[in-house]
Amino acid sequence: MSAHKHSSWSYAEALPIEDAVLARARERGHELGVEPVSAGTGALLTVLAASAGVRTAVEIGSGVGVSGVCLLRGMDARGILTTVEPDIEHLDAARIAFAEAGFVSHRTRTINGRSQDVLPRLADESYDLVLVDGSRQRVAADVAESARLLRPGGIIVINDALDDDAVPQPAVRRPSTLSARQAQRLLRDDERFATAMLPTGTGVLVAVRRA
Repeated sequence: MSAHKHSSWSYAEALPIEDAVLARARERGHELGVEPVSAGTGALLTVLAASAGVRTAVEIGSGVGVSGVCLLRGMDARGILTTVEPDIEHLDAARIAFAEAGFVSHRTRTINGRSQDVLPRLADESYDLVLVDGSRQRVAADVAESARLLRPGGIIVINDALDDDAVPQPAVRRPSTLSARQAQRLLRDDERFATAMLPTGTGVLVAVRRA
């Protein structure tokens, strides 16, 4: 990345102004060793949810609630977010963030469990948006399940889609990088989806299921 490109990326990432709710959530993330989505990615999630009028969303990997709050802030006022997280401490931190952001309990459905156990129990074509941000080794499998969950017109969002910038490097063959590449191929080669890779954060892949 040239100096000018890096400067532009840094400017774009610093542009969103986050409030005290997100700042406290990020502090909890630091205490728990969790890296939430970047400020730029959070702002993108809010815009995507708002532009699509999202009423039902699934989040694979709750982190500490930063991404969930950003999604809820963009969703329809009657919208419900289902967040799936295997670590109970992380899920509790997300619940705190949702409450501090003023979202009543019936706006969220928090599920303590692994994506491979929970996602198969969710109904086909019942969700407007799915955020894939769980185990890096399971990205491809989670994307395959996400495609089943989406309504026509729905959106899949993959956070850290470049796997810390390893995906463009052919020599890198670690499991998380291979899974990220496979996920991108699945969506790119599926005629039902239109896809785009954005340089926001550590890479965000957005795929829309055609109506």
